[in-house]
Amino acid sequence: MRNILIVVFLYAVPILSSAQNSNKISSDSTSIKDSLRMAKFFSMAAYPVIKDSKWSGVVPVSDIQEKPDSLMKFKLLMEVTNWSSDSASKKEINSGLAEVGRLINLHIAAGVPLKNIEAVVVVHAGALNALLNNEAYREKFNTDNPNLHLLQQFEKLGVKLITCGQAMVFLNFDRKDIIPYAKTALTAQVVLSNYQLKGFVLYKITDEK
Repeated sequence: MRNILIVVFLYAVPILSSAQNSNKISSDSTSIKDSLRMAKFFSMAAYPVIKDSKWSGVVPVSDIQEKPDSLMKFKLLMEVTNWSSDSASKKEINSGLAEVGRLINLHIAAGVPLKNIEAVVVVHAGALNALLNNEAYREKFNTDNPNLHLLQQFEKLGVKLITCGQAMVFLNFDRKDIIPYAKTALTAQVVLSNYQLKGFVLYKITDEK
């Protein structure tokens, strides 16, 4: 019986090793394909109005049959909660704010005039960190806030930026540390219901998306 187990073990080891190598090759191949796909995306991407974030780009599409009504008012409500625990991400533009930029760029690229876009962004949870002024951000993360230029673009475009007061209290954010451009509401939840009742379309921008 012992001899049989030894034979089985000796037979199984190279099979398992081969399977592990195969999985590694497959993973490496997928990673290379993803890198090439992203490189192609960035080489083709256009940035109609929001230009600071590489993730806010729009790729051209030919033979489009469905187009938006360019005379209609587009009311966009975006809820941003994204915040990565990865220390390296603190030096990069927040993924949620980058997605806000992408949504605005997508509407412009689709033919909606900028004057017909009304955008509201409500920020809570960890994403509040992205709205810290540079002094507070540097004290907290030992680097400059990489989101400030993008936020300045939002301000120039008239994007309304709102923070959740409940989240600020719960997470110990001091109002003086938040950029002046952002306004504070009692809670994000009431902001969301208020603007949806006014006809705004809600986009939930979370880490799970």
